[in-house]
Amino acid sequence: MEIYALMENTPYQMDFAAEHGLSLYMETERHRILFDTGQSAAFADNAQLLGVDLGDADMLVLSHGHYDHGGGIRRFLEVNDHAPVYVSGYAFGAYYHGMKKYIGIDPSLESSSRMIKVKDFLEIDAGLTLHSCNGRSCSCPMDDAGLKEKKDGVFLPDQFLHEQYLVIEEHGIKTVISGCSHKGILNIMEWLQPDILIGGFHFMNQEISEAGNEVLNHAAETLLKYDTVYYTCHCTGEAQYRYLKDKMGDKLHYLASGQKIKLY
Repeated sequence: MEIYALMENTPYQMDFAAEHGLSLYMETERHRILFDTGQSAAFADNAQLLGVDLGDADMLVLSHGHYDHGGGIRRFLEVNDHAPVYVSGYAFGAYYHGMKKYIGIDPSLESSSRMIKVKDFLEIDAGLTLHSCNGRSCSCPMDDAGLKEKKDGVFLPDQFLHEQYLVIEEHGIKTVISGCSHKGILNIMEWLQPDILIGGFHFMNQEISEAGNEVLNHAAETLLKYDTVYYTCHCTGEAQYRYLKDKMGDKLHYLASGQKIKLY
């Protein structure tokens, strides 16, 4: 299985565009999967530099309904004329950072015939499933980090019902792909227990201070209890990644824009 980081906050090499966002392209034995599209069309330019033909993608999976993961959907629909787009049934909600900045995706896309709205679980194919884990108990409290959903004119803490996780199982290896892990990386690990996890940990606002160290120390200690290799990116935060890397060693790696990795 090969992973191409088409978009991430930091460039692997200076030839590649980088922006606050995430887009991954995956080639398994049976599927070619685009996971998220960053916040603009730049992910498609990086794909060309990497030799990835987005027209060959079998599907697009949207991790959740935020602009920095779904801002390039329209570009994908232009360069790929057949692939379905798997989105949560809650993906087109009115999502905000605070009560002023809209961070949702283009609502006009909802009417596209290519959109497939996923409920709590979907088996796309053998060994390829989508999970929202909505309704699952959380051992670790979720932090909305000031993110809101506007309903009937009222701003409410985002419950992240629109977030879903892609599970790929082949050769006896279970890989979980998460966009931002808004429901809590420790909760996701408890629920899905993969051999490999790829995605953001959403620690970017966690201060590297005495209190912050306590949170990150607990995260590192808990993640190390699993026999899992982690590739993180995007919303983990660069300083927070370095702190975790010091604790987790070879169990934790960073995935930057333009980087290509082979998992197995």
